[in-house]
Amino acid sequence: MLTPFQNILKKPFGLCPGVFSFLLLSFYFIIPTLSGQGTFSFSPLAKKAYQSTFELKLTKAKEELRELQIAEPENLIGVLIEDYIDFFTIFINENEEEFHRLEKNKAGRLRKIKTGDPQSPYYNYCQAEIYLHWALARIKFEEYFTAFNEVRNAFRLLNNNQDEYPDFVANKKSLGMLHALIGTVPENYQWGLKLIGGMEGTIQQGQKEIEEVLAYSKTRDFIFKDETIFMYSLLQLHLKNNQKEAWETMEGSGVDPETSPLATFAFANVALRTGQTDKTIEILESRPNGTEYSPFPYLDYMLGLAWLYKLDPKAEMFLQSYLDHFQGINYIKEANQKIAWSKWIRGDKDGYRKYMDRCKQEGGAVIGGDKMAQREAENGVPPHPTLLKARLLFDGAYYTRAAEVLEDQKANFQQGDHSLEFAYRLGRVYQKLGDNEQALKNYETAIREGENDPAYYACNSALQLGIMYEEQGATGMAIQWFEKCLSLKPKEYRSSLHQKAKAGLNRIYSKS
Repeated sequence: MLTPFQNILKKPFGLCPGVFSFLLLSFYFIIPTLSGQGTFSFSPLAKKAYQSTFELKLTKAKEELRELQIAEPENLIGVLIEDYIDFFTIFINENEEEFHRLEKNKAGRLRKIKTGDPQSPYYNYCQAEIYLHWALARIKFEEYFTAFNEVRNAFRLLNNNQDEYPDFVANKKSLGMLHALIGTVPENYQWGLKLIGGMEGTIQQGQKEIEEVLAYSKTRDFIFKDETIFMYSLLQLHLKNNQKEAWETMEGSGVDPETSPLATFAFANVALRTGQTDKTIEILESRPNGTEYSPFPYLDYMLGLAWLYKLDPKAEMFLQSYLDHFQGINYIKEANQKIAWSKWIRGDKDGYRKYMDRCKQEGGAVIGGDKMAQREAENGVPPHPTLLKARLLFDGAYYTRAAEVLEDQKANFQQGDHSLEFAYRLGRVYQKLGDNEQALKNYETAIREGENDPAYYACNSALQLGIMYEEQGATGMAIQWFEKCLSLKPKEYRSSLHQKAKAGLNRIYSKS
């Protein structure tokens, strides 16, 4: 349960996400030193290289960048495209050695950009984008201090650019997402904002700016149109809590998810998070394949999750594929845990123990899901199979099936070690089924029993009550429960839950 901030910063695109939640892939190409003052132009050759990069056709992108350098040696847009590709490489592979090798390119690229025409709006914009790429990449490897400084540099350049070139629409794409994110930075990242200072923004401000970019792109040929669409969808999903708008943005985008693994990821990510598990499977199983595309193992991880939410053992094949091909450290523990869960709900105790042992030994414990998986492995206590089935069905938006599983075993959970989780899960299911009375009753039970428990059940119950009351227009009660959420300090998913509570308060106060 990552925060919007972490989804964009920690996950591939999530992302973050996005600010550039959907910027993922790889390659390294150095343009020779230019003579004279460089220019900035998305010429036909530059557009081809950019498009190939975002289709993850990296060999083709390399060739097109070489053609661009030969035909237009003064065109510095190629430098920006190079940086996109390095950034994608790092986000997909999460290879620390590769990160340190590619990071050496940053300073040289900034120097090249500064040889360009300072009167062009792309002069500051390209520098800002490069700073943002490396800030987001660094957070993968927990280099937070340098990352925040790079964000500050990007913010300053974008702000200056906005003052000098207010009609330069691309600027608002990045500045808008930064404004939205800054308005909801979670508690454990506030030190960064205080340290660097001078950065302010709100969700509403960022949304307005991105909507202006989308409106512009509908009537003009705008190179960053798809990026902006993906960003806006993430903003609606993670910061505005508007699942319907998030999916409609993607569905009406005109982007075909079968043309690029990156587009596949964008659509599948939103579909999975908006309760469209069957659609997610359809999207992921129709993804483009072939040697011309860069490998994207995370798509297998997502497909494994989708099948697991259906309680289907096919999940194990795709989760194992992720483990076999991913080079980084994130989601390794969680993938092992999810395979273990698949075996556990079918009564395979030996299989469960085998993969939970692997969970202890493999991968990192940086992100929330991996930390939870590690904790389960170390505790040696498996989840209750009934509650686990209900949880997975709920995550897949199979709410009626989840309710049936829980109600069938209700008498067994009135007290004891699992009564807290039972109340929480029943509350979640009834909330989605529209039975607010039953949801309220069970959430209040979970908060009463769990406010001092290290698990996240009480904290998320308070958050969900805030969301329920906000949807009903009862802003006073919504504020009370959002603040209750912020007062609880679970060990699990604290940043994510507090981020969402802050976003809820911001939504309310922006209307008053």
